[in-house]
Amino acid sequence: MKEPAGPAASRTPVSVDLMAARFAALAHPVRIGILTQLACAEACCCKEIVAATDLAQSTVSQHLKVLVEAGLVRYEALSKQSRYSIDRQALASIRFDFDALVQLCCAAR
Repeated sequence: MKEPAGPAASRTPVSVDLMAARFAALAHPVRIGILTQLACAEACCCKEIVAATDLAQSTVSQHLKVLVEAGLVRYEALSKQSRYSIDRQALASIRFDFDALVQLCCAAR
C-alpha cells in the first residue's frame, strides 16, 4: 500500500486483515460509544460502561471483547474487577492506514 507523505510516511501500514478487523470493530454504534467513553477516562470497568448505556452487562462485555480483540482497547484483569482503557496508538494507526488507503485510491483516478 502506498504511504502518504508527511511525518508518518516512514511508518509501515498494518496488515490488511488487522485493518479490516479494526474497521469492523468500529462499525457498530455501541462500540463507538464505548470508545468515546473510554477516551474521556483513564480506564473504566465494565460496570461503569454498563451504567452509561441502556444495555445488559453481557452485551457490553461482548462489545468490549470485540474492541480488545481488534487491539483498540486494552484489558487489565485486577483482583475483583477488570479495567479497560483505550489504545490511543492503535486508533492513531487506524487514521494513518485509512489515510494511506484513501490516497492510494485517489491516486488511481
